[in-house]
Order: sequence, then C-alpha cells, then structure tokens
Amino acid sequence: MNRITPRGETDGLYDRVRHLVPEMEWETFVEDIRAIEALKRERNAVILAHNYQTPEIFHCVADIRGDSLALAREAQETDADVIVMAGVHFMAETAKMLNPHSTVLIPDLHAGCSLADSITGRDVRLLRERYPGVPVVTYVNTSAEVKAESDICCTSGNAKRVVESLGSDRVIMIPDEFLARNIEAETGIRMITWAGHCEVHERFTPQEIGRMRADHPGLVVLAHPECPPEVVAASDFSGSTAMMGDFVREHTGSRILLVTECSMSDNLAVQYPQTEFVRPCNMCPHMKRITLSNIRQSLENMTHEVTLDPELASRGRRAVERMLAI
Repeated sequence: MNRITPRGETDGLYDRVRHLVPEMEWETFVEDIRAIEALKRERNAVILAHNYQTPEIFHCVADIRGDSLALAREAQETDADVIVMAGVHFMAETAKMLNPHSTVLIPDLHAGCSLADSITGRDVRLLRERYPGVPVVTYVNTSAEVKAESDICCTSGNAKRVVESLGSDRVIMIPDEFLARNIEAETGIRMITWAGHCEVHERFTPQEIGRMRADHPGLVVLAHPECPPEVVAASDFSGSTAMMGDFVREHTGSRILLVTECSMSDNLAVQYPQTEFVRPCNMCPHMKRITLSNIRQSLENMTHEVTLDPELASRGRRAVERMLAI
C-alpha cells in the first residue's frame, strides 16, 4: 500500500508558496498533491515542469524543473518508467524522443504552442529546396515532424552558440522570426526566417516597457528573445528563462520586470522573496491547461500517452542530440 503524503508534508510544501497562494486556495490543492505523490511512487514516475507552470505545480509536485533546454537534458538522464510533462505538447514529444522506452504522458492534449503550430515538415522541405545547402536550425518549440527535417535544434538559451557552431554565413532559422532576428543582430549571420511568433511574447511593446520604467524607478528589464527586436532593444538584458533566473540570483534585491510569461515571476518570487517583481501579466493559455487535477488524472489513468513513429523519432532525436552535444 502506498504511503499518502501526510498533512505535515503538505504544510511544508505550502511554506514554499504561501506568499503567492492564499490558504483557502491551497486547501483545494492538498488532496491532489497527496494523490500525485503517491502515484509517482506507484508508477516510478517523474514530473517535468516548465518555468511557465503555476507555483503549486512547479514548486510542489515537479521533480525536474527548468526551461526547454534544461528539461531536454534532464529528460535524457531519467530512469523513470513514466514521464509526465507539465508543459506543452512539443516538450512531451521531445521527452519521448530522448526516452523511447519510457511512457510519456501529457495531462491535456490541447496544450499546444503557437510556434509549433506555425510550421510543418513539408514547409521545411520546401525551404530546403528554395535554399539548397543552407543549414536548418529548428527551435525546440516545434513538432517532432519538423525536428526530423532539421539539421540541428536550438533553444533560446543556446541559439547563438548553435548558430555559430555551423560555420555558415547563412542559416535557415525557424520558426520564431523574432528569435532569429535577435540572433542575427548578435552574430551578424544572415537569417532566413519564418513568420512564426509566440502569442505571449509578440504582444509586448517598447511603449509598455517605457510606462513600466516611469511607474517603477530603478526597474531592471529582462526580455525573452522571443520578443520583437524593438522590445529586446528597450530592455537591459535578454535571455532564456534559465538565463533570467541566473540574472535574478545574481541581482537579489533588485526591482525586476520579466518580459515573458507571468508564472515565471511567480516561480522566481518563491526562490527570491527579497526581490521585487513587477508583473505585466501575459499568460500562456496552453501552459495553463496543465493543472494539479489533470496531472493526477493523467497518472491515475495513464493518459494521454505520447507516441511517435520510430523512424521520425530517430531523425528528430538526432537533431536534438546534436544540440545537446554542443
């Protein structure tokens, strides 16, 4: 019989998030958290949570936390029989590529991504025909089918290093147009782009940053490179969510604006309560489809399993592993 997490243990978890989660709301989470912890032991399961997950998931039931690159690396190392992706569908596909013998579950099949939905494998093949010999760098925010048509993958945290490793003066970088333009500005390497955008990051504007600076003197602005180039230019620092976390750790006590999905600020606020976070709340509707309740249901019913064609998975895995080797 599995040990159910006792009240004292859930109280300890609540201490992590009590300044973000009201006690009355926490009481609605406790039963699911206890059940999830018991099910993880029963199934030999781990939960991978992206930085954009809500604090009760990220800090209370997740075993592996981070940005896309960190999750990809950690997924490669796990010996769990079951991996639950508290993130979006392309992340679950990547975990399956790297762990073909594990069962990979995603709690909600509709947890998608505007970037991943913007391009298909056929689109990549047509780009190759139009630009023969030009290497294809594919952002991890893509389907397995698109990764399979790529030379190498990248994340927002390693895109510059990946692009420079190719030794080419031209690169097809897809599908995030803004990430490609921002990397082009950093490297001077010409980017052939695709008109894909993140529906969260494309909404930020330099005018919004200007208003925030006026309202909050001394504000330090950190922008995700999926933002438009003019937003990155109006910021003090640009980097992946992991790089933002590193910046906050090194500048504890600052007044910081994270120009990214709003749960990122919540999760860092748990770790760095002495830092003031100014929150322009652009929320990812896809990430927010993942809840404690459907994580529990996923483990109880072993739904929804992510499966991939073995040949396609092999080709996609090659592109991901090339990235991880850099």
